[in-house]
Amino acid sequence: MEIIAGVTGVQADSRKIRKGNLFVALKGAQSDGHDYIDQAIENGAEVIVCEVMPKKEVSGVRYFQVIDSAEALGKIASIWNGEPSKKLQLVGVTGTNGKTTVATLLYTMFRKLGYKVGLFSTVCNYINDKAIPATHTTPDAIELNDLLSQMVEAGCEYAFMEVSSHAIVQKRIAGLQFKGGIFTNLTRDHLDYHPTFEDYRDAKKAFFDSLPADAFALTNKDDKNGLFMLQNTKAHKQTYSVLSLADFKGKILETHLEGTLININNREVATQFVGKFNVYNLLAVYGAAVLLGSNPDDALVLLSTLHSVAGRFQTFRSPEGYTAIVDYAHTPDALTNVLNAIHEVTAGRGNIITVVGCGGNRDKGKRPLMAKESARLSNRVILTSDNPRFEEPGDIINDMFAGLAEEDIKKTIKITDRKEAIRTACMLAQTGDVILIAGKGHEDYQEIKGVKYHFDDREIVQEIIGKR
Repeated sequence: MEIIAGVTGVQADSRKIRKGNLFVALKGAQSDGHDYIDQAIENGAEVIVCEVMPKKEVSGVRYFQVIDSAEALGKIASIWNGEPSKKLQLVGVTGTNGKTTVATLLYTMFRKLGYKVGLFSTVCNYINDKAIPATHTTPDAIELNDLLSQMVEAGCEYAFMEVSSHAIVQKRIAGLQFKGGIFTNLTRDHLDYHPTFEDYRDAKKAFFDSLPADAFALTNKDDKNGLFMLQNTKAHKQTYSVLSLADFKGKILETHLEGTLININNREVATQFVGKFNVYNLLAVYGAAVLLGSNPDDALVLLSTLHSVAGRFQTFRSPEGYTAIVDYAHTPDALTNVLNAIHEVTAGRGNIITVVGCGGNRDKGKRPLMAKESARLSNRVILTSDNPRFEEPGDIINDMFAGLAEEDIKKTIKITDRKEAIRTACMLAQTGDVILIAGKGHEDYQEIKGVKYHFDDREIVQEIIGKR
């Protein structure tokens, strides 16, 4: 490919440019890479890829004008790394909730099947058992292809990737060849980034539209947008469902805090997961495993051995007889799913105490909805801080409080300090009660005024339980 002939490296950040590098000028939300072309050349760039040609060209530098720099970067990064996505079976998981669980469980299952496997996840990226910290749900195109290349070099045959709506819109996955795509569900999220819910939905659909004919597209038939995702895909269409006929049909037989007994395609399997939402996740995992060639019976056996992902419905039992659950639920729908799952297994025995906050500098519209759902499905609610970022925690809590009806206010407490909020919930809990600590899950920090401070809900719960 002429555009990278003789190039020593590919960069989209002018500060990282070294002698002989190719620089792609990206138009971002915060800055325009075209403004840094001169700096990139000063730092040693010898090839420039841009949407708008500079007024003055520098002698000895090659320029290539493209329609979409972001898409060009994805394709260039792929070719620069030897098109690694074509050398393994790459499966993308997209949707509002469940991406981390589905991708991680597939990674775990295929590792147990004896394969070398890669994982791109919100929690952590993995190359076999080597952990690589994750900074985004889906890395940028350069990091993505570099990691894929490392996976290929390590002998990985499969890779599972969380595909965020941001990554789709920003063309971070351009140039990648997917073997399959999985749709989990779609509810309100990221409306601080996408202008409308329809834009958010269409971003997800664009991923399926781009799948090739030899790939599979597996969708949640029970989600109202599930079949919409498949409308224009060339991929082999497959569905999973709890409510209707589907290629992968599930039925809940028994449920309790230790797990759920499920019938999948007329075979029973005891799982270590709780809640209807997790049944959907398990159906997606099972379906994808079968579509990738796994024996259905082997896949069911392995499904029974899997356990919850870090910070996803992670349970802690106290000596006093109450249960604390830490979950990443940070959207109204996810919160509703988790609380409904708790109701399913408690069946009115014991109280439900919910500790919840909302992130700062994000979609403000979901704040009153989060509080409203918490109050509707809990006996007590404690509104607290999450990641306030550059907002005042009290202002965020007041935005949430505004969603409460008069009868809900009576059972709601405001405690800004998250540790104190968790401690208060534990002090209120009695034998048989369940505490839900929602919103942060696996996160081990709180972001305040641009600084990340160590904070882990799971550690706090264990510390408090241990002292009581």
